[in-house]
Amino acid sequence: MWALGVFAAFAAGAIAGHAMSGRGPEWPAVALVCVAAPVGVVLVRGRRQLLRYRKRAEELSGVYEKVQANFEGMKRAERLSALGQLSAGLAHEIRNPLASISGAAGILQRNEGLDPKQQRCIQIILSECQRLNDLLTNFLNFARPRAPRLRAVEIGSVLDNVVALAGHGIRGKLVHFEKSVEEGLPAVECDPEQLEQVLLNLMINAIEASPEGETVELAASYEGQRIEVRVSDRGHGVAAAHVDRLFDPFFTTKEHGTGLGLPVAHQIMRQMGGSLLARNNTPQGMTFAVVLPAAQSEP
Repeated sequence: MWALGVFAAFAAGAIAGHAMSGRGPEWPAVALVCVAAPVGVVLVRGRRQLLRYRKRAEELSGVYEKVQANFEGMKRAERLSALGQLSAGLAHEIRNPLASISGAAGILQRNEGLDPKQQRCIQIILSECQRLNDLLTNFLNFARPRAPRLRAVEIGSVLDNVVALAGHGIRGKLVHFEKSVEEGLPAVECDPEQLEQVLLNLMINAIEASPEGETVELAASYEGQRIEVRVSDRGHGVAAAHVDRLFDPFFTTKEHGTGLGLPVAHQIMRQMGGSLLARNNTPQGMTFAVVLPAAQSEP
């Protein structure tokens, strides 16, 4: 900047001298050139410096977002761990008296002198005991999922099994299935039984969310040493504010949901070294994506 000041002073002196001497117009042009040249140099340098600052700011912003995401992930993991321990303790404490209630109701049910109203009441007790027992099983699966038995698996065979099983879960609803697998897809590193459990859960959710006559899509593709399996529906989707909460325990958008299906699936995928993602489709529906590493060996 001091160089610019020197040149400006020199130019000002040249113009003043020209005005006092009464010479031709050459000197003002020379003076303007003397001023414009250093100004241009300074502006170019300033622009380069500004671009460097902007680039550095963008890099720092990206680092901050990653740190924030890691921090949120740590907080979520801590909450899930504490909730898992609580769920496991409650499940064990509740299961014993629940078994006693169910056993006593079973004994009463064998009484031949019961009238239809009494039989109906006992049947309600037994069915509610079974429902609570299933809920406790979900608690335990969330709190202490079994360790995965990883091996190389052809993803196509897993998807075939999932579609066959999902067909039994339609329960009379008219929903079509569409399956697509990218050609030359490598094997995936996973526990096939657990992967089928996760994908079947996602397929049933998609069936329930889909209107009559719509199509549920199951697709697999290969991207950057990782296999992505997507389950897409054309239902009403989920509010944008709720998408990040879908994997929180006990959060549900269903009227009679427990809010444990997706958290259990998310936990299973983490144990297999993968991830479970959710996003809204355009113009409607949801897509859940299971991402797993490709196998290093053939199945």
